[in-house]
Amino acid sequence: MFLDRVKIWVKAGAGGDGAATFRREAHVPRGGPDGGDGGRGGSVLLRVDPGQTTLRDFRYKHHFSGGDGGRGEGQRRHGKAGAPLEIEVPPGTSVFDDKTGELVADLVEAGQTAVVGRGGRGGLGNVHFATSTHQTPRHAQKGEPGVERWLRLELRLIADVGLVGLPNAGKSTLLAALTAATPKIAAYPFTTLEPNLGVMELGPDDARRPTVADVPGLIEGASDGAGLGHAFLRHVERTRILVHLVDGADPDPEWDHDVIREELRAHDPALLEKPMLVAYNKIDLPAAAERWPEFRDARARDGIRCIAVSADRGSGLDDLRAIIADLLPDDAEMSAPPEPAGVVVHRLETLDDTFSVTLEGPGAYRVRGRRIERIAVQTDFEVEESAHRFQRSLDRLGIDGALRREGIAAGDVVRIGATELVWEGDIWNQDE
Repeated sequence: MFLDRVKIWVKAGAGGDGAATFRREAHVPRGGPDGGDGGRGGSVLLRVDPGQTTLRDFRYKHHFSGGDGGRGEGQRRHGKAGAPLEIEVPPGTSVFDDKTGELVADLVEAGQTAVVGRGGRGGLGNVHFATSTHQTPRHAQKGEPGVERWLRLELRLIADVGLVGLPNAGKSTLLAALTAATPKIAAYPFTTLEPNLGVMELGPDDARRPTVADVPGLIEGASDGAGLGHAFLRHVERTRILVHLVDGADPDPEWDHDVIREELRAHDPALLEKPMLVAYNKIDLPAAAERWPEFRDARARDGIRCIAVSADRGSGLDDLRAIIADLLPDDAEMSAPPEPAGVVVHRLETLDDTFSVTLEGPGAYRVRGRRIERIAVQTDFEVEESAHRFQRSLDRLGIDGALRREGIAAGDVVRIGATELVWEGDIWNQDE
């Protein structure tokens, strides 16, 4: 089964909690704080494996997690960093945030990596919170949770030559004749239900070995979702050249030719700017041979290179190889991906003091803001000192005043990220 579109859930590891410990040594009656920091959580990365050609590894496994960071310990010992998780994907994999639709990465080059889930930071130990006036802090930060989200992976095959055409035009037969590929071949439309790849020999003196992709047959309206081929149109986007196969035995080859060009244009006009060769197939049949001169002259007027072949009998294939060799770049350029190396999108997450307060229902408020959400998730409300520090953060950021202006009353619930608190005047209690 050819799998070229999947959804996966990734969860990076959480950071370890910082330690709130104190020196306990002989002859040191008032040992100071010595709590170490928690370890950072393990991130989730995608890495391009050139040996893969489909997303079949994700057919049954959809959930992936990085390792959690270790807790800090006494004597300023930091927790161990969580183990990162590396997931291998084939070249040509585009990664999108499934919720927002934003591009996360476009992975093309062998070995290219992208962090798709960053591990949470480890919490600071109490050694960081000692001051000249407060020398025995019991406050230590909890570790941050790692990023978790659903991602959509879409594969666009990286091939040098793309074969396109209507169903039953003979693409699979041509692929088998040009390469060592063994696609399913039958005398009925839609025999090919998934792309096939093969490697073509150009000649004894040519070191280049172009890959050829046979894309399932397109029909009129494919760019709008009709037929089987619409799901595979994106697989011709990365090819260096296109070979448009036309069934010469069809009653109207000219119409066949125009339909495919229109579908390519509707999907992406840039496809028609690629080097293109039209192969007029089944020239061995009398009906095709009769229509060939008119079809050839029409392509000449359009300035499109055209050749007559018989994929079944093998006639014209040497000339076809020669033209393909002429259209392909030299050996040095062929060693690089058919398009520039993919991109990894880096988005700066600003951590400013802005926030918003909204009423979510009777007696329930939602506070949103990157900084306060981070502070809330790193606060251990079971420790009185930590709860008081959180209250001071609310005062400093102006959130406490904003809630009062909204009419908050004792017993009302305040939600900050995943943290739910109960307001009791000047005291905050975590809602169990």
